[in-house]
Amino acid sequence: MTAEGEALVGGMVNVGAIFRRGELVVRPAPRNARALHAYLRALKEHGFDAAPVPVGLTADGREQLTFIPGDVALPPFPDWAMTKAALESVGSLLRRLHETGRAVAVDTHAEWPQDLTDPERGTMLCHNDMCPENVVFRDGRAAALIDFDLAAPGRPLWDIAMTARYWVPMLDPGSAAALYPSGLDAAARLRVLADSYGLSAGDRAELPGVIEQATEVCRAFVAQRVADGDPVYLQALAQRGGWERWDRMQTWLVDHRKTFTAALLN
Repeated sequence: MTAEGEALVGGMVNVGAIFRRGELVVRPAPRNARALHAYLRALKEHGFDAAPVPVGLTADGREQLTFIPGDVALPPFPDWAMTKAALESVGSLLRRLHETGRAVAVDTHAEWPQDLTDPERGTMLCHNDMCPENVVFRDGRAAALIDFDLAAPGRPLWDIAMTARYWVPMLDPGSAAALYPSGLDAAARLRVLADSYGLSAGDRAELPGVIEQATEVCRAFVAQRVADGDPVYLQALAQRGGWERWDRMQTWLVDHRKTFTAALLN
């Protein structure tokens, strides 16, 4: 515990700058905080209770949000976070977010971040960063989403592709072994995610290609952070195999595209 409150860990953005003070979380406010807060409040008003509720902005440039109790999986990811039931709950939670989000108007004049934005854009706000560190679990099931800092307008399928990257995961076995439990069947788990979300046949056929597209965008995101000299991303890149890992991962996705498509459609 510090003078700021209880430090909260997880994720690679805002490391060391997020604190809990009682029932509030205090963190650096994004530039589009007012538009994002309006969106989060609208989600709540439309019945989605699985995201933080904004409380306000401070004079020193931070935001205050309600604290969501539960467990968050940190790397290397524990077995309990990668069960079939956990994956099904992630798909269901994302579907709930999207169903509610379709009823919420997005501020088209806001400066939404471009870092992980769907290149084809869209009218619904995507979370874009539904990694294990941003999903709160209770009793082994995904209960809430946190950290909407990278949210931006896009296609629902883009959000599903981003989520698949982290939760299937869509990584070659060598890369996955460094962070995930052994024995995860990527094709089977991709089908579980699609089924639990309720993905249409048309979107299932497109999903493997969109995952490849999302992976390219994520690589560019990391490359920009490295070029900017961000120590967190520099260290992570070095520890996780450098750009060779990204090359291997992207080749693996292309080589297994037919396998993933068959698992999704058959």
